[in-house]
Amino acid sequence: MADCLFCKMVTGAIKPDAVYENDQVLAFRDINPQAPVHVLVIPKKHIPTLNDLDDTDLAGALMQAVIAIAKQLDLSESGYRTVVNCNKQGGQEVYHLHLHLLGGRQMHWPPG
Repeated sequence: MADCLFCKMVTGAIKPDAVYENDQVLAFRDINPQAPVHVLVIPKKHIPTLNDLDDTDLAGALMQAVIAIAKQLDLSESGYRTVVNCNKQGGQEVYHLHLHLLGGRQMHWPPG
């Protein structure tokens, strides 16, 4: 998608602060972090929302990336949270599927 911010990161037109990348996934630090560690994990393929994800292999690749990043950033033992916002009322702002990986502090419930 030509106008998609995250697609521009995948193509290299915009350089994110990347922390992880493989053939299916790109992960980078959020520019407006809500925790000491706040990483966005995106599929390289443009998928607008979670509702549009119909590839179980890609869904698994996203989860495996989260696990690898949590280990890489020393969050595995202390803990972390993953969040997927879907559509307007779910808080989605960029319509390219992305998972938030948050850690580095105690998380509270309910989140908001």
